[in-house]
Amino acid sequence: MEIFVEVARLRNFSEAGRRLGLTRAMVSKAILQLEEKLGARLLHRSTREVSLTDVGQAYLAPCTATVAHAQEAARAVAQTGDDLAGPLRIQAPSSFGSEWLAGALADFALLHPQLEPMLYVDDALLDPIEHGFDLTIRVGGIPDVHALAMRPLAPCRGVLCASPAYLARHGAPLTPQDLQQHRCLHFSHLTDGTQWHFTRGEERQSVRVPAAFTANNGLVLQQAAQRGLGIVYNTTFLAWRSLMEGTLVPVLSDWQLPLNHLSALYPASRQPSPKVRALIDFLVAEYQPIPPWDRALNQSGLLSSI
Repeated sequence: MEIFVEVARLRNFSEAGRRLGLTRAMVSKAILQLEEKLGARLLHRSTREVSLTDVGQAYLAPCTATVAHAQEAARAVAQTGDDLAGPLRIQAPSSFGSEWLAGALADFALLHPQLEPMLYVDDALLDPIEHGFDLTIRVGGIPDVHALAMRPLAPCRGVLCASPAYLARHGAPLTPQDLQQHRCLHFSHLTDGTQWHFTRGEERQSVRVPAAFTANNGLVLQQAAQRGLGIVYNTTFLAWRSLMEGTLVPVLSDWQLPLNHLSALYPASRQPSPKVRALIDFLVAEYQPIPPWDRALNQSGLLSSI
């Protein structure tokens, strides 16, 4: 939304990118994602200028108000940040917690030295209320929408990938159905089990894959894939470095896997404490509008092939 507001204000993708510290391609991609999510075109593009459609004009005012409100909230947190103190119990998936959240949480703790963060990493879908977590980071849906409130943090893109050595030995699948003839590495916490879902335009396919190796941890599966064991159903927040280094390469890149989201969950029965609100705002600033792992893939030209 912030990117859209800047593009609408400046009528220029490149200028908006410079203002926000993003490339023109990243700005364009973000606007396209927003339009796809809304199911409407917000901007007219031409070689000379950018202008608002009627829908874009109607959408601009509430967007501007929302962005201003978020910026004001961030300033309020900054002004009261020294008052944040005491234990802060966070639970997160183990792969995301170690790869991305640990560093962000350390940076947040440096800003608020009176805080005592306690990070618990586990891929099990633990009940945050039952286990007493102040904040839970989760990929995908909420088990009980009445008990938990949610704030989206970042898109969580799935990607199938395999090592060059595996593909040299077994060849690359050309269609989702070809996966039935391949060794597939399965994450045991996928809600649909070994049934993987694909879309390509209006096409939809679901395939029950053979699980040659199963684990409840994404890092374990990624290491197995890098050693040539098979094709892994991965996430870009975990696979990004291997994809950029070439130790893993995308498979079936003309098909898309379901788009999930990383979300922050907290009990809906009470208002989040200032320290919980401050941490959520900090993570939103870290991971939006484009999370750093996707930004790295975007800059290398790999995100468009996923």
